[in-house]
Amino acid sequence: MRPKFSLIEGSIPRALMYFALPILVGNVLQSLNGSVNAIWIGKFLGEAAFAAVGNSNVVMFMLFGAIFGFSMATTGLVAKWIGAGNTAEAKRVVGSSATFFVVLSLAVSIIGFASTHVMLRWMRTPPDALPSALAYMHIIFVALPFMSGYFFVMAVLRGAGDSRTPFLYLIMSVILDIALNPLLIFGLGWVPRLGVAGSATATLIAQASSLAALLVHLHRTRHPLFIHRSEWRLFRIDWSLVRILVVKGVPMGLQMFVVSMSMIAVTALVNRFGSEETAAFNAAMQLWNYIQMPALAIGAAVSSMVAQNIGAGLWRRVDKVAMTGVACNFLLGGALIGIVYALNRSALGLFLPATGRAIEISAHLNALIVWSFAFFGVTTVLFGVVRASGAVFAPLLMLVVALWLIRLPFAYWMLERWHADAIWWSFPLGSVASMMMAIAYYRYGGWRHMRFAAVAADVLPAGGP
Repeated sequence: MRPKFSLIEGSIPRALMYFALPILVGNVLQSLNGSVNAIWIGKFLGEAAFAAVGNSNVVMFMLFGAIFGFSMATTGLVAKWIGAGNTAEAKRVVGSSATFFVVLSLAVSIIGFASTHVMLRWMRTPPDALPSALAYMHIIFVALPFMSGYFFVMAVLRGAGDSRTPFLYLIMSVILDIALNPLLIFGLGWVPRLGVAGSATATLIAQASSLAALLVHLHRTRHPLFIHRSEWRLFRIDWSLVRILVVKGVPMGLQMFVVSMSMIAVTALVNRFGSEETAAFNAAMQLWNYIQMPALAIGAAVSSMVAQNIGAGLWRRVDKVAMTGVACNFLLGGALIGIVYALNRSALGLFLPATGRAIEISAHLNALIVWSFAFFGVTTVLFGVVRASGAVFAPLLMLVVALWLIRLPFAYWMLERWHADAIWWSFPLGSVASMMMAIAYYRYGGWRHMRFAAVAADVLPAGGP
């Protein structure tokens, strides 16, 4: 099977943008969805409720890291088999990893639900925000298996070179979520007023519905990677494949875990200053979500392109894909950074009261941090390239150094002298450090001599990527 638009031949900029655009627009829609929900909560339920959701989302991002790594490992294997023209092996990867993925997501959901209170206490969630955060997170943990399922199917389709289909069903999810939020938050007629819990319930309904619709679509169109009833044997767990997913997936999941744990540590520092500072930080992060979108979309597209080109044995295209990705990151990401600087206070006013102290804090910290996301983008793109080759430990190590040995120690060290500004300045410092390490590893590291599929050679038939 070959994707409708080839990632292994023709114009690299055209292929990259064709593949990245649905991912980018999808990421923007997801962030827009979150922002609309945040406006309802921040404007009408108050700063404590807004702080509660912000703290909850940081925890969810951390736990989702366990899911992220294995889905990325699946994407890499699928992409390489598709690049090699071997659909049967790609389908075998999908079946075994799907079962493993379901078990994993259910385990994370149950553990997270049971330990919600402990995690929020550890983050020093402000007392006035704690009840809302508990209610919100309990429902989100129920929704987690559906969210994870959609994420897995999306990762498989992207590995096959299709970023358009998951995007279409993402639109459905966003529309449902946005429509249901005010209804469930404020209630209407027979629908009870659920407050912050209503926002989480809207997410649960939207994610479950979109996942079900996507699976029905893949079944009806007889997608080459969809496993039909006669092929259910492919759902049996192949422990050799699971070993590959663990070897490659754990380090990639740990990358997200390292990032999210550092954000939890930062949020705990911010929480020391009270609900206003926390609300200001969360409002700024709403804008950061948009700024990061081009880098994340291009990084995902670059990773799939590089993986397919490695599967096809086209290593000469890999450097061209990487440089094209970095250039696109500066063009698109730089444009968004400029827009945010121009609209800083006005944009933050969507989430915070126009006359409160929180908006002043948020505008100040945003001005100090936003420019550094251009460097974050370079790191994201280069990590996407080397990860596609199977080099997963070096990016993990670099993130640990940048976030836990540079950013957080700086924030703690300067906290008494600079107060909250120490936290804000630690972000650019970490971004620059991670970019420099990523560039050095890309140029001089041993990732070019690695082969993702070499790890699979002892369990997958010869002749593959």
